[in-house]
Amino acid sequence: MQACGGAHGALTGTLQQPVWTNKATPFPRKNLRYKPTSFKPIKANLVTGRPSSSVSVPDISGFVDPGLSEADPEVRAIVDKEKQRQLRSLELIASENFTYRAVMETVGSCLTNKYSEGLPGKRYYGGNEYIDELEILCQKRALAAFHLDAKKWGVNVQPLSGSPANFEVYTAILKPHDRIMGLDLPHGGHLSHGFMTPKRRVSGTSIYFESMPYRLDESAGIVDYDMLEKTATLFRPKLIIAGASAYPRDFDYPRMRKIADSVGAFLMMDMAHISGLVAASVVADPFEYCDIVTTTTHKSLRGPRGGMIFFRKDPVLGVDLESAINNAVFPGLQGGPHNHTIGGLAVCLKYAQSPEFKAYQNKVVSNCRALAGRLMELGYKLVSGGSDNHLVLVDLRPLGIDGARVEKILDMASITLNKNSVPGDKSALVPGGIRIGSPAMTTRGFTEREFVAIADFIHEGVGITLDAKRAVSGSKLQDFMKFVTSPDFPLADQVSDLRTRVEALTTQFPMPGV
Repeated sequence: MQACGGAHGALTGTLQQPVWTNKATPFPRKNLRYKPTSFKPIKANLVTGRPSSSVSVPDISGFVDPGLSEADPEVRAIVDKEKQRQLRSLELIASENFTYRAVMETVGSCLTNKYSEGLPGKRYYGGNEYIDELEILCQKRALAAFHLDAKKWGVNVQPLSGSPANFEVYTAILKPHDRIMGLDLPHGGHLSHGFMTPKRRVSGTSIYFESMPYRLDESAGIVDYDMLEKTATLFRPKLIIAGASAYPRDFDYPRMRKIADSVGAFLMMDMAHISGLVAASVVADPFEYCDIVTTTTHKSLRGPRGGMIFFRKDPVLGVDLESAINNAVFPGLQGGPHNHTIGGLAVCLKYAQSPEFKAYQNKVVSNCRALAGRLMELGYKLVSGGSDNHLVLVDLRPLGIDGARVEKILDMASITLNKNSVPGDKSALVPGGIRIGSPAMTTRGFTEREFVAIADFIHEGVGITLDAKRAVSGSKLQDFMKFVTSPDFPLADQVSDLRTRVEALTTQFPMPGV
């Protein structure tokens, strides 16, 4: 398959996973004598490192290096099964996407071999001249992708993912037991923003820092900024965190900036879910108001699994953010960076500056709105009544059903989404909602028409779930799960019919990557 361009329309070629069949021949180690010789450069394949020409290079190491199919058929089979699952399923988890072939090639390259603790020009190991070149390129592309002035903003591209990036920020600017405020998890916030319960400090953030959540206005499904302001005035946090994992609306950054300033707090945005939308300028820009912005790189940004931390270069509240954050990443919390991921991120950030990428992000939003509109036509209650971004949050409680049961039936029908807490929920294991995202299937070429069909498929699956719940003997979730997975499940034919129609749709659309 050819490399995927920015637009989903550019996805062309075979869906088959390439299999390398070249076999290395062991060379005897005994009685080897080496003579000085001259060498000519040999062009090699980026992934395999093997010569792309017909030049024969003897293997003198005794190291046999077959492809995955020969080396480990068991893992090869699992990979192939997972690829078929992804190809055939409606991938609707809002935090997932399909990355580019070029990103996969880079992540699977020789970059994974190199250790490079430190920053460009300040490494603890030699042999890093090209790694330095790569990381500097990635930093430049990151600033360009988000339209930032390099004199005012810096970026660290080494975080391993979003949660580590967030904790690195906390380590940089906070002392143990300093106070933070983030959106409450049952109201759409992220675990790493300090979630805790009356009985347990669930997140590591809440273990090392004192956390006070802010919440939504439950009647409107929008952040209650008035209550946030009142609570912040009383709690006096050192850090206020914007951002969420299940919030379908934009944040009011000017209001949050004003609140942060009134209590002398840093303002940080975790844009992990919407970073692609921010880069394409289809949602509000957090950089205008925030001191620090963190993100993952594999969600709407459509890159490898990594993270980034952006920071203002001028001191904020007396703190040199650049020095503090870089030191928190290394040596504070991480060792050697994952250079293969940084390489893949550099590729992704090049795509993120293209007109095709902006068009893609606009389609992510329009597809999500089409989905939301059809769900409301079918009578579903959506948290906040709609969506400004890439996801919708459906409240299933008015139907007398929960997200865990619906997730299971839809999964059996090749519809992949996730159960999710909604405001007022009592249990995270059996929450009252489901979260549905548009980035992944938009990458594969789905339009508004297909997303309307997705809503109809989900509606059919919810109906089967309700019938199954009525038929099962026992009220516990485990009773339901045992019932629907048993050979005698009476609604199996309905689930199978739904799955057949879902897969008939999904397999018409190509999947990028290798």
